[in-house]
Amino acid sequence: MTLNQVTDTQVADGQVAVNQVTDGQVTDGESELWASLRLRTQARIGLGRAGSALPTRHRLELQAAHAAARDAVHSPFDPDAVAARLTGTPVVRVRSAAPDRLTYLQRPDLGRRLNPVDRAHLPTGEWDVVFVVADGLSGRAVHEHAAAVIRATAARLPSGTRVAPVVLAEQARVALGDDIAHAMGATAVVLLVGERPGMSAADSLGAYLTHRPVPGVTTDADRNCLSNIRPPLGLAYETAATKLVALLARARELGRSGVALKDESGDESVVERLP
Repeated sequence: MTLNQVTDTQVADGQVAVNQVTDGQVTDGESELWASLRLRTQARIGLGRAGSALPTRHRLELQAAHAAARDAVHSPFDPDAVAARLTGTPVVRVRSAAPDRLTYLQRPDLGRRLNPVDRAHLPTGEWDVVFVVADGLSGRAVHEHAAAVIRATAARLPSGTRVAPVVLAEQARVALGDDIAHAMGATAVVLLVGERPGMSAADSLGAYLTHRPVPGVTTDADRNCLSNIRPPLGLAYETAATKLVALLARARELGRSGVALKDESGDESVVERLP
């Protein structure tokens, strides 16, 4: 046996079976096992080795995933692309207090505050909910998924729900939704944001629901989050929409969101209470 070979010994019913792994390659039985497990996760498992390192193919895949994550963080937000997918839906465009992408990444606090000039142009009214589309840390996620989530959610809202114009926010972080909803007079805000890219997903969308937000007072404990919205590998649009509508209804009943509000969208009794 060479240095690049590893022996795995299994004992069953008094029988000894030896599986050999050579340069990252495994026997047929082990290959089938790892292949089966990989179908159930995007985690990188059973990659094998080439000498003391990863096989070249897997190392290149890791480098490509890292590049995709960096691209997602720095890719510019295109509000026109999102607006085009929301045909017939009124939209408003705003910016945070961060003047550019570099400042946004270096000063998270500025991404949580609304640009004063844009605040003055926000429409006001007695809205039940406002949807905010924020670029966050992945413009790609927003471009690919945000409009579909808004359409699916709006279609499931009870008749008579007063929905504010959709706000498209640039250089925005989650808490910017508090500022926007408060300025517009909306009872609740659902902010869709590009989540921080990882090594297995650069297009993951998050949805943050907050009931009666107050800028500077509301904390993350006052929000409910749906993460990893990105079919077919993540949460489906329809599933996310059903959960958001159920959470909005329950938040109205409780008068609050966050840790006091649980996702019971799979509970038939909650569905029956929806107005």
